[in-house]
Amino acid sequence: MSTSISSLPVLRGRGGAVLSAEDIGLVLDLPGEQVTFTPDGLGRIRAQGCSVLIELRAKAGTTPRVHRIDDVDEVAATAFADGVNAILANRTDSDDVDGAPFAVVRSLAPTWRTRFHRRLLRGALWHLLALVVLCVVAGALGKWDVVILTIPVGGLAWLGLWSGLYGVIRARRERWLYRHGVMVTATRATMTRGGYVYPDATGTYRGFLHGEAGPAITVAHPPEDPADVLVPVAPFTHLVDTYAGAVLVVCGGLLALLHVAMAVVFLLDG
Repeated sequence: MSTSISSLPVLRGRGGAVLSAEDIGLVLDLPGEQVTFTPDGLGRIRAQGCSVLIELRAKAGTTPRVHRIDDVDEVAATAFADGVNAILANRTDSDDVDGAPFAVVRSLAPTWRTRFHRRLLRGALWHLLALVVLCVVAGALGKWDVVILTIPVGGLAWLGLWSGLYGVIRARRERWLYRHGVMVTATRATMTRGGYVYPDATGTYRGFLHGEAGPAITVAHPPEDPADVLVPVAPFTHLVDTYAGAVLVVCGGLLALLHVAMAVVFLLDG
């Protein structure tokens, strides 16, 4: 669709919705998600007053899916629809196409993985800051034995505790998804490097980024939120995360408690 899309207007509608034409097709930006329509999936664009309807292609005998943006400028809506439809009119392939896989929804809300990484990083940084403060205070008091103790013992406790927590919590989330979640196959998307798409229960295709992991991968998501997808690790890695992570958490936690107790003794001594 790159022939004349640069001249098409950008449509701004209700609730912060923005519809624009880019080299990859049409992009509908919504407050919580982004929908990308590649040309192969587009049927036609209809301007109805201050509304624009994006109609996808559909197999014979099925009802096409329609995406709608309201409260746009009426003149701009007509120009946008006419421009896109003129480009689509030059298409020569069969009309018997299911356009759903070519309309990919990407959630902009933080996923469980994103929230988990943020919380873990926040906790690890606060722990590290506490170790640095302890070293500074001990150095200012001339308690260099506390500094010497903190660097290896406190450092090992910090590393073991937080790396172990990462493995254990992720493994627990995967185990929950295996038991209660929905497992689907995601295939590599052509529009974005490292992108994958998968269908949810409604037939909507959702996209996410995962690097280059092969043409198809298995993903899991909670039943109530198909956008919150997680790519399970290999079974061996899952086993290591579970048991090695648990050992690291216990050892790191005990070492952290031992370090605190020894630091208090040294600080109060003499």
